[in-house]
Amino acid sequence: MNKPRRIAVVGGSLGGLFAAVALYRRGFDVHVYERNAAPLAGRGAGIVTHDRLLAALASIDIAAGEDLGVRVAGRRTYARDGSIIAAMAFSQINTAWDRLLELLRMALPGERYHLGASLVGATPMTDGVSARFADGREIEADFLVGSDGIRSAVRGLVLPSARPAYAGYVAWRGLIEEAALSPAAHDALMHHFTFGLPPGEQVLAYPVAGANNAVAAGQRRCNLVWYRPADSAEALSRLLTDETGKQHDGGIPPPLIRQNVLADMRADADRLLAPAFAEVMRLSPQPILQPVFDLTVTRIVFGRIALIGDAAFVARPHVGAGVTKAAEDALALAVALDRADGVDGALAQFEAARLATGQRIVDRARELGTAIGATAEGSFRSADATMRETASLAFLEG
Repeated sequence: MNKPRRIAVVGGSLGGLFAAVALYRRGFDVHVYERNAAPLAGRGAGIVTHDRLLAALASIDIAAGEDLGVRVAGRRTYARDGSIIAAMAFSQINTAWDRLLELLRMALPGERYHLGASLVGATPMTDGVSARFADGREIEADFLVGSDGIRSAVRGLVLPSARPAYAGYVAWRGLIEEAALSPAAHDALMHHFTFGLPPGEQVLAYPVAGANNAVAAGQRRCNLVWYRPADSAEALSRLLTDETGKQHDGGIPPPLIRQNVLADMRADADRLLAPAFAEVMRLSPQPILQPVFDLTVTRIVFGRIALIGDAAFVARPHVGAGVTKAAEDALALAVALDRADGVDGALAQFEAARLATGQRIVDRARELGTAIGATAEGSFRSADATMRETASLAFLEG
């Protein structure tokens, strides 16, 4: 393959923007095509950063200082009564999805980002790819990057049999303004990365930036994630069915969650969780319910099409590596496409390296997820192990 010049990136979230900015910085004629018609905002709430993510941002000339998010110095695990049962030093910056999106969007000229572009087809050509969108627009590119998430349309075209598999549990997510917390809950949750370990379940919470990406004390938010088993078809179906009786496979829009489901969840929070965690779930104006999935693939390069981020591998959230992996996928692909001395060989090396990394992350996340729903003696992870291993990439350094 000759060195491509025109690059189409399908998917305008964080991974797609990382790819676009990395390619744009290298002089490529790159355009991003996002299926949503309205600008993306408010997705995913909190994101845990790693040194590798900060390095990825620096490599595309985005300076991420302390204003990237909220730094915590350590981790704590709380018992049901709110007492501290374990603690450890662990410095980390917690940011927000909106904050990273803002930084990346600012680095790419606006005319290169196209909304309302839902991919419906991609046809290989002699010297590139022709892509078609639902609104009738057609484009041609030398290379196409699929970075369109867990339900990737690009993956559906090149690997139609590869579909995310349900892990047997769900994540409830709550987000609350710092000022809404009681003094006791504020003291418990806004200075550390915190955990609770009800039998067969797991909850974690940490401070993130507030409205307009504010990180000053008093203007931040508390982000909470609560993993709960829902291992039968009936249990999951109940959670994903709205008031009209319609079932939303793969995930239900937050406003459509039934009121009795929310009431049951909040009652369980009061019964099972430390008071500070229960308070967040009780006061969160719009909890989010997400079934947990994972996915592995055996290929990510298909001629002049490549998959990155969640379009390639989907890992359970416990490793906290989704954005970091997408960023490193994007950077590695940009380097491969910039290889004037042999793009085909560079893409083969890219594929081998990122397949291995993706598989390691998925495997690690599955290991960390074994405690969710576990009932057998010896199947629970200790508080120290949970704090040490959750949202940590130390296993990739070995």
